[in-house]
Amino acid sequence: MRRISIFGATGSIGQNTLDLIARDPESYHVVALTGGKNVAQLAKDARKFGAEIAVTADPALLPELRARLAGSNVEAAAGPEAICEAASRPADWVMSAIVGAAGLAPGLKALEQGATLALANKESMVCAGPLVLHTAQAHGGRVLPVDSEHSAVFQALIGEEMSRVERVIITASGGAFRDWPLEKLASATPEQAATHPNWAMGQRITIDSASMFNKALEVIETKEFFDLDPAKIEVVVHPESMIHALVGFCDGALMAHLGPPDMRHAIGFALNHPSRADLPVERLDLVKLSQLTFRPACETRWPALRLAREVMQTGGLAGAVFNAAKEQALDAFIEKRIGFQDMAKVVEQTLEHVLAESDLASAAITLDNVRGADHLARETARALMLQHH
Repeated sequence: MRRISIFGATGSIGQNTLDLIARDPESYHVVALTGGKNVAQLAKDARKFGAEIAVTADPALLPELRARLAGSNVEAAAGPEAICEAASRPADWVMSAIVGAAGLAPGLKALEQGATLALANKESMVCAGPLVLHTAQAHGGRVLPVDSEHSAVFQALIGEEMSRVERVIITASGGAFRDWPLEKLASATPEQAATHPNWAMGQRITIDSASMFNKALEVIETKEFFDLDPAKIEVVVHPESMIHALVGFCDGALMAHLGPPDMRHAIGFALNHPSRADLPVERLDLVKLSQLTFRPACETRWPALRLAREVMQTGGLAGAVFNAAKEQALDAFIEKRIGFQDMAKVVEQTLEHVLAESDLASAAITLDNVRGADHLARETARALMLQHH
């Protein structure tokens, strides 16, 4: 029986992971489930799967979590330290699906136990890719990608030599505003940005899809995960979202990974790796699909992509600064304190300020340094937005 933990159990990735586990409950023992504000769902799943411990990130919600778990054998805890303690409990396979920079520390703790880390938290690789991979190597753990794009690249590379890879193309849906005229973007609202043309996801990730910040993070993650020259990474807009990524080889061949936009594919691949298991996902009908279209990912429309290139060129802790500034700018846009196009401006200015005034580009990538860069970038972004208004 495999011991598994799920960090970010109440989000869509966590819920899809639990859906797969529920189909074969005899094979798994659930160690820890963690969540954010949705303690009702967290407690319900902890009871259903007989978890050893359930942790909410918000200490104020601990009394409610305890009340909902009363009479069960599930331990209740709260706060970032409790999440890291839960990640230190021995497990064979750990899903890292906490949103944002908060996912880094628990992921490292899990790797220190020698676990397989199924990584849906792209920020971990953006902020501290070398640290994550080094921690896995040092403790006999391993990292498997769960973002659909990186899972697609990973699968296309099985049995291939990295030295023969000429290019990696990751696809983007284009988000809510892919068909909007450029001049209309200045007036885009958070409500409009949070409406995805292809699928339903959380508010933050859907807005990140519209601004292409999500794809910018994925470009950096691709470089870190596969140790690729940034010049080999391309982005194309693919509105149908059926091809998740393509890998081009030195002989001109392109390997494409096609599948329905269902996260259970990438989750299931990581859960069952190195073998493949039957998954309850839709089978593609190519005739019904009839056509696949592609467009350039214009950096004027989506400046986040240009910023990602600059971050990769800078190196060091630039990724941690980029991510923290992006999270602050996104908060401000959701609260209607800045406009849609201001998000990229805030991130660009934060990068300029922080990197000009500190030696973060050459600093060692340690957890403390990442946290320091994250804190500095958030303070700088907030100060810049206050000046702006």
